[in-house]
Amino acid sequence: MSPQVIGMLGMLALLVLIFVRVPVAVALGAVGFLGYAAIEGWQRALLVLGSTPFDIASGYALSVVPLFILMGALASESGMSAKLFKASKSLFNGFRGAEGTATICACAGFAAVCGSSLATAATMSRIAIPEMRACGYDDRLSTGVVAAGGTLGILLPPSIIFVIYAVIAQQSILKLFAAGLVPGLVLMLLYMAVVGVMAVARPDWAQRGERLPFGRRLRDIVQMWEIAVLFGASIGGMYAGLFSPTEAAAIGAFGAVVLAAITGRMSPGRFWKCVMQSVQTTAMLFFIMIGAFLFSYFIVQTQLPASLVVLVRDAGLSPFNIMLALVAIYVVLGCFLDGIGMMLVTVPIFFPLVVKNGFDPVWFGVILVTLMEVGLIHPPVGMNLFVIRAAIPDISLRAVYLGVVPFLAAQAIFIALLLTFPRMALWLPTLLYGH
Repeated sequence: MSPQVIGMLGMLALLVLIFVRVPVAVALGAVGFLGYAAIEGWQRALLVLGSTPFDIASGYALSVVPLFILMGALASESGMSAKLFKASKSLFNGFRGAEGTATICACAGFAAVCGSSLATAATMSRIAIPEMRACGYDDRLSTGVVAAGGTLGILLPPSIIFVIYAVIAQQSILKLFAAGLVPGLVLMLLYMAVVGVMAVARPDWAQRGERLPFGRRLRDIVQMWEIAVLFGASIGGMYAGLFSPTEAAAIGAFGAVVLAAITGRMSPGRFWKCVMQSVQTTAMLFFIMIGAFLFSYFIVQTQLPASLVVLVRDAGLSPFNIMLALVAIYVVLGCFLDGIGMMLVTVPIFFPLVVKNGFDPVWFGVILVTLMEVGLIHPPVGMNLFVIRAAIPDISLRAVYLGVVPFLAAQAIFIALLLTFPRMALWLPTLLYGH
């Protein structure tokens, strides 16, 4: 049996295992190990199985993961997210749809210290949805706002997904963080525009809130100082070249502890809870990455990526049509696979094709993360949708599904902009670090 045939059988086995709800890490690791053994023999496969976990766990580049996760957990537990929403609400006070717009803004701000879409959606569900309900918002709009705003967590720095992509594709974490900033802000503005359009088109879905006095609004806005200090010290210092990504993550985590202690909102029990949450999340991510690397080694041995490059070259497709095909594939896969699993399964196969056709790997990373965002709010999987449903159980899943439809249109516009104007993602990293 040829390596290519073994590779195709391995891909089929992986999809079957994922569809029957075998954990992604187990499915990736099992298929990778058994497939590698089928091609290279058991001795080589056991050698790879023994060395891969150590190589991943000891990788210096991945040390940013637990630190940024801890920073986000501390920011949430210490009440920074609630203050951020309150400040955002005061900033947009007086406009129809102000609470929805404020939620998008708060999600972006929290994403800037969290790095996780699921954590952003879960946190803002508990804070913003009850507030929007009290202001007369329809459940469809309030859940759609939180689901869409939550996706900003993996596009704006410090994105944990960008770190994982950087390790797999051997790209610069600094450049990827810089590449995600401008597109993340553009997508945030598109989401805000959707809220504005929905508030005008369906005024019964979003009531006009009571106008607050200027002094009250100013006091609320000033309360964002903690997030501003945290983001400026860690991410700002990293962009300025003062810190490496790992140092920025360490400063961010330490800064979150100091700010929580200064404001008196962090007891030893809460701190220990944040540490344990960070340990559990990090362990889960590392377990998935170990399985993904085993699968990657197997895919390389099958020569499937090289065969795919040759197949596409012989088909005579233009690079732009190839990228359109990849976008369509990722949208379909996002209906069935979670974002991390989708990326870890496909990058070893598609990345050589992307590079061979002249696409910038940093730009492709932004495109890939954007398509993962689509998967986070695209039925039937849409992990953000289920996170919101779990946080607010009395909201129907149908309302959540209907609520995200206008925001999917915004994402379609955003993807078209990225494909048409790659400089939107590449301008800042080129400016800061050169090409």
